[in-house]
Order: sequence, then C-alpha cells, then structure tokens
Amino acid sequence: MTQRLHLVFGGELVDPTKNAFKNVDDIRVVGIFPDYASAYDAWKSEAHRTVDNAHMRYFIAHLHRLRDEEKPASPTEELG
Repeated sequence: MTQRLHLVFGGELVDPTKNAFKNVDDIRVVGIFPDYASAYDAWKSEAHRTVDNAHMRYFIAHLHRLRDEEKPASPTEELG
C-alpha cells in the first residue's frame, strides 16, 4: 500500500499576496500526516489560530508527490 504523506507548515509572509516567507528560520512545521484529511484538520487549526495576522499562512505539501515509486530514483534523489 502506498503512503500519501502530507506536511503542514507555515509562517509569516513578506507580502500576503505572495508565498515568500519573511524569515525562513521562523517557519513552523506543524507535522507530517498520513492522509490529506488529518493534514487538512491540522492546517485548519493553525489557520484559525493565526486568523488575526493577515501575513500568516499555512500550507499543505503533498510529500507523496515528490517521490515516484515506479522510478528507480526520484527527481530529488537525482540532485544529490
């Protein structure tokens, strides 16, 4: 069975209309989740917690899309 891992992370953006973080060292990693539903719940919780700051954004990254299990090496492994 293929795992579909999701990473939830976020932080303060330089400009709320763009996706550039103000300080990469301050990015908060909420966690890695085994499915989209649990990642979405975590994302929603963090987004609601920081709703008063228009510059704060949280994202869900689909980690399973970074790796193609059918290929001997994923694109990220080829970089090393």
